[in-house]
Amino acid sequence: MKVRSPAHANCVVCSSLNEHGLGLSFKSLPDGSVEATFDCNQAFEGYRNVLHGGITSTLLDGAMTNCMFAHGIHAVTAELNIRFLHPVACCLSVTVRAWITRSSSKLHLLKAEISQNDQIMATATGKFVRIEEQPDPDSTGVETATTSKKVSPGLSVLRSS
Repeated sequence: MKVRSPAHANCVVCSSLNEHGLGLSFKSLPDGSVEATFDCNQAFEGYRNVLHGGITSTLLDGAMTNCMFAHGIHAVTAELNIRFLHPVACCLSVTVRAWITRSSSKLHLLKAEISQNDQIMATATGKFVRIEEQPDPDSTGVETATTSKKVSPGLSVLRSS
């Protein structure tokens, strides 16, 4: 089962429509987590033969976002903490997995990890704030102005009005 929100139609992590994206396809697991595999192409290298830390962070954040979608929750990242445990080798695939650790009506705490060759390479914790799903302006055929809505102190979400 592919997990993704229509509001994420061009997401750099999980969209098959974004020609410059990573193209991950997340699946829901029976324990409530989501998982995807990513082939660490050398095009995403930071140091020689090592996946760039920004890509590692992007994979972890994307997994947590897709975990929210799998639970029917539309949320944005409010805080993301990454622990880089080992260099992620390019040209070997990784598995990225995320799960919810705690939820309230508006705030959701998640964890994620990247593993390669059965070793955990990086972990993340994230705080996500629930938002209303935004309609796709292209699907209505009507252009809309963009405004900013406060969802948390210091966090604004762009929305169509």
